[in-house]
Amino acid sequence: MRKAQLYINGTWIEEPRAAELVKNPYTGEVIGEQQLATPEDVDRALACAFDAKKEIARIPAYERARILKRASMLLEERKETFARWISEELGKPLKNTLDEVSRSIETLEQSAEEAKRLFGETIPGDASARGTKAVAVTFRVPVGVVAAITPFNAPLNLICHKVGPAFAAGNAVVLKPAPQTPLIAAELLKLLLEAGLPPRAINMVLGGAEVGQQIVKDDRVNVISFTGGVVASRNICALAGMKKVLLELGGNAATIVHEDADLKRAAALCAKTGYSNSGQSCISVQRIYVHESVVGPFTELLKQEVEALKVGDPLLADTDVGCMVDERAADRVMSWIDEAIASGATLVCGGKRRGATVEPTVLFNPPKRSKVVCEEVFGPVVSVIPYRTIDEAIAETNDSAFGLQAGLFTNRMDIVYQVVEALDVGGVVVNGTSNFRLDHWPYGGVKNSGIGREGPRYAIEEMTEMKMIVWQFPQ
Repeated sequence: MRKAQLYINGTWIEEPRAAELVKNPYTGEVIGEQQLATPEDVDRALACAFDAKKEIARIPAYERARILKRASMLLEERKETFARWISEELGKPLKNTLDEVSRSIETLEQSAEEAKRLFGETIPGDASARGTKAVAVTFRVPVGVVAAITPFNAPLNLICHKVGPAFAAGNAVVLKPAPQTPLIAAELLKLLLEAGLPPRAINMVLGGAEVGQQIVKDDRVNVISFTGGVVASRNICALAGMKKVLLELGGNAATIVHEDADLKRAAALCAKTGYSNSGQSCISVQRIYVHESVVGPFTELLKQEVEALKVGDPLLADTDVGCMVDERAADRVMSWIDEAIASGATLVCGGKRRGATVEPTVLFNPPKRSKVVCEEVFGPVVSVIPYRTIDEAIAETNDSAFGLQAGLFTNRMDIVYQVVEALDVGGVVVNGTSNFRLDHWPYGGVKNSGIGREGPRYAIEEMTEMKMIVWQFPQ
């Protein structure tokens, strides 16, 4: 049985601690256990990171890059093993976890490359009459200590998206992974140390909200990088005080299918990206606004694509949809489906569950105030909603507390420009769905979808400070 231990001050903690079992959500089988950090453990982790920050900052950029590149190579060698571990711990299909490991390799590689690109600039002073004999030079310096708090739904890549840029920038890290997926976090940490990560460059503590709260309110932390939900993010902001807070939060992503769209392509992509990882992605397709002139044929095409998805054992290579992270999450999603149907939505397909597995579900025209429309489902549920004009589709998409990404299917450039300009989101995917991301692109949203951008280059900017040297020359 695998164990996730605390890692503090360069040491895996062997002393007894309270522990929790980790179960495979698909089979219910116990696959491991995790140690739970005490308040004293968390304090020691913070103290170590604070004490080590100058030591880590002194590591030259080429060496930080070499370590991260080595980590990416080791992960490439063990790709299938890591993918299987994620599938066992999360219930995410193997085809999706193989993709996640591939993305994690890229994230580490890109972090390595960006470690060597901490550029500054030279700013002449003579734009001001008082500066004719002065020049300023800027450069980037590490913030010091980064707190990385990660979710369960992409438990490998989202740790890489925080630890990779933080170390590339020269920071020490305190990592708190999701309590649902501690085993994969421990395996990644072992790999990073094998790649040459300095023992005191990272500390890992395990536990629930109380552990995260102790970390974020501590003044030894300089930047908090959090991926998760809105409720937790508001709690973080209330506790953090004078710290930079980076938030990558949720969404209830919309995709617009206009009357001139390629309906077959749109239906196929909506089916593929609405149900991968059982919809447990913040940019998973949730609301599909379809022009009323094509909503009938589109819905039939979508139904065919969704019913062709294979639901089953996440460890089988041909499985498309596994299970949710636990039965409690499945219960919640089923209650939202039932609420929508009771309120007038039509069940097109799906709507059943077995254990933690919820069948891929399509709803037609649920009321706009039902939970499946106005909140984040984070489950395998997609709603098809007709619209009459593109202005109506834009207004309905924007009528949300979230604004992460949106998709648009059309061949008209005037519609593209109108929609892109009008949507209140962080990104718009044209002739694709909301659920498309490359890891080197700036990723983030507006409104309740977060603050700041991820992607190694952009995260490094957030995890460093600009310092300026001013040269004054004799008259």
